[in-house]
Amino acid sequence: MGLFETMAALDNITIGLWVTGLMLLLVIIGVRVAFAAAIAGFAGLLWIFSAKMGFEKGFLVAVKMAGTIPHSKVSSLALSLIPTFILIGFLAYHAGLTRALFEAAKRWVGWLPGGMGVATVFSTAGFAAVSGASVATSAVFARIAVPEMLSLGYDKRFAAGVVAAGGTLASLIPPSAILVIYAIIVEQDVGALLMAGFLPGAVSALIYGGLVVILAKTRKDFGPPITGFSWKQRFETLPGALPIFFVVGIIVVCIYGGVGTPTEAGSLGALVILIMALYKGMRLHALKESLLETAKLTVMIFTIIWGVLLYVRFLGFADLPSAFSVWIAGLDQSPMVTLLMILCSYAVLGMFMDAIGMLLLTLPVVYPAVMALNGGEAVSAADSAFGISGVGCSIWFGIIVVKMAELCLITPPIGLNCFVVAGVRPECSVQDVFRGCIPFFVADVITIAVLIALPGIVLWLPGQMGFT
Repeated sequence: MGLFETMAALDNITIGLWVTGLMLLLVIIGVRVAFAAAIAGFAGLLWIFSAKMGFEKGFLVAVKMAGTIPHSKVSSLALSLIPTFILIGFLAYHAGLTRALFEAAKRWVGWLPGGMGVATVFSTAGFAAVSGASVATSAVFARIAVPEMLSLGYDKRFAAGVVAAGGTLASLIPPSAILVIYAIIVEQDVGALLMAGFLPGAVSALIYGGLVVILAKTRKDFGPPITGFSWKQRFETLPGALPIFFVVGIIVVCIYGGVGTPTEAGSLGALVILIMALYKGMRLHALKESLLETAKLTVMIFTIIWGVLLYVRFLGFADLPSAFSVWIAGLDQSPMVTLLMILCSYAVLGMFMDAIGMLLLTLPVVYPAVMALNGGEAVSAADSAFGISGVGCSIWFGIIVVKMAELCLITPPIGLNCFVVAGVRPECSVQDVFRGCIPFFVADVITIAVLIALPGIVLWLPGQMGFT
């Protein structure tokens, strides 16, 4: 039997495993996730259809799918949220709102031990509430916060690390592009996922802030607190930061109050920020730069989506997700132990993939398995393995897995936020930034443990909206 006959004789699940191995190999040797997934997905489709109808017909079918799948999926209205959320962040930066937010945080919490670090955490959390992009958040505050911390004597590794870690909060705190992508992949309500991210994002920010205070208390010469601000000086900073909270209010009212869809909320928020930016004197070149940066980041995200969609469609034909679900559900161990093993695998994958690519590649396989562990999408809380209903489990797992994806942004060798901070601040090497992020990696593990142990933190707001 020749090689072609041998390949054609393989069953679809075996083909799926071989092609998945090819995709992982391409990623490990340095091929971008978008292209690695597209190559593997096209090769898999060609393999499956050639085995059924011959090479020529199989090739034509694979080519047609490669041409139609990306357009049909990416034309989804829900994905229009992504550029509007990103645009809000860039407009807020060029309007000077980020510096005003940082100044307010510095005057209000700078008196704490390690005050500048705490101010950086809370100001990045505030900016995350109007920006859906972690990379943009890190880049912005690397320009604003790092120089001030260095001038006060903070260690450069910590200064860079707190900015890189603080930027990851944009992945969880709405408006979050990655939460939108998760909702679309698992066919969950976008508004439910966005609302579910608020409290876990706040908890993560508080844990980061508490960590900074502990480090300042236990390390000698960590960095002086900022004192001397009167109450009048503190209140003077609030008007400059109010526009950000106003936009957050618009998004919450639109989604929670049923006034509009998440897409309409994002568009309205972008319009409000644009008007405020123009009022504050935004020049034409700054507006042009905001639009260009938004377009670049949007194209990068959509390119990943296009490439991965081919691989996802191949997985469907290979029947790998259902086979994996059956195998996971049949393991002779506690469902919680299996869930922890899945989360650990995300921590490992995050060392080699970016967050969006990792979720796009894994969720079509992992999500059905997690739902099967819990008892299915229609299960009630009383009958489920995790004590959460099917819809609640979908939302809860989404927040946890997105928080796991945040680890990708600060872990070597791919940690994108660390490279961005090092690129903006030449005095900080990439190694310095990674070392500075180590304590925040521990803080993220603690946050994930809290969210697993107390799912009510995730599900309370969606429950108030009637989603769970």
